[in-house]
Amino acid sequence: MPRRTATMLASTLMLIALLCAGVLIPVPYSEMSPGPTVNTLGDHDGEPVLQISGRKTYPTDGHLNMTTVRVTSADYRMNLVEAVYGWLAHDNKVVPHDTLYPDGKTEEESTQENAEEFSQSQESAKVAALKELGVKVQSWVIVSTVVKDSPAEGRLHAGDVIKAVDGTTVKEPADVAELVTKHKPGEDVVFTIVPAKEQAAAEKEKREPLKTEKITIPTTTSDDAGEKRAIVGISAGTDHTFPFTIDIKLADVGGPSAGLMFALGIYDKLTPGSLTGGSFVAGTGTIDDDGRVGPIGGVEMKTVGARGKGAQYFLTPADNCTAAAKDTPKGLTLVKVNTIDDALGALKDIRDGDTADLPKCTAKG
Repeated sequence: MPRRTATMLASTLMLIALLCAGVLIPVPYSEMSPGPTVNTLGDHDGEPVLQISGRKTYPTDGHLNMTTVRVTSADYRMNLVEAVYGWLAHDNKVVPHDTLYPDGKTEEESTQENAEEFSQSQESAKVAALKELGVKVQSWVIVSTVVKDSPAEGRLHAGDVIKAVDGTTVKEPADVAELVTKHKPGEDVVFTIVPAKEQAAAEKEKREPLKTEKITIPTTTSDDAGEKRAIVGISAGTDHTFPFTIDIKLADVGGPSAGLMFALGIYDKLTPGSLTGGSFVAGTGTIDDDGRVGPIGGVEMKTVGARGKGAQYFLTPADNCTAAAKDTPKGLTLVKVNTIDDALGALKDIRDGDTADLPKCTAKG
């Protein structure tokens, strides 16, 4: 066999071997790509995304689209060829697997966590929108979760209302941790609570709770590295009672990043006129009860997905502006927002046609 032919054959065989290895060898990476985008003012799977009863609503038009990111599952392992393709693809992003699924988190655990965050974002969106409208919302501190095998297990339950800790009235979720950590590990702490069932009955019957209980729980030591503090094994959250019904019908979506767009959609439906003036506005961002907008992950994919559906403007959390502005899709204006007030102001400029002075994202923020 001529030397040249043998060299070409060996090179071809080597290339085939490398390609086979690239397909067969898993790498510790996952992929993010643009996900679905849904108009919060419209329908999804045949029913309105926002359903409000017990309060007058108004016609809307245009779009206030929430955006999502699609990610590979926790159990899926990319091969080398897929990873290289993902790195080269303009609209996708390849990241270390542990970035999306830290500490060996399973698909089920990640889905559950995302569902809880999505539920909380809906509640905060309702509160923020109603506060903006001057509608009173009743709020109280609750037991959000109870850690398995902790001192609180069996004594406190998710949904219990925490009225006081050691006799000190609790006003915010952060108050609970502050009061518990005043103890040394091993000391008892006394919770004054309204049991979850009693609270639910009181809400249904529109009355004040009739029953409170005092629960004594021994503290234990936290597992936080380098920090020894007293804990009982719960996380505290906030629950609300709304003066009318607001339902958000959107399945198969998780995480907290749709909060801002839900709040704006609720506000739009409860006020005369159109927030968008008929424009196609998309966006993202967490929101808290006071209307503060927080950063999210995957903003680059969300802008691509939004523009692909026709968005002209994208409401962007201020802390995501630098990343979003690095590769803005052509024809999309990134609008910087820190609060729901910022978003409402930007929407007024958009519907009035005063877009020159919109607070736009730049590479510097």
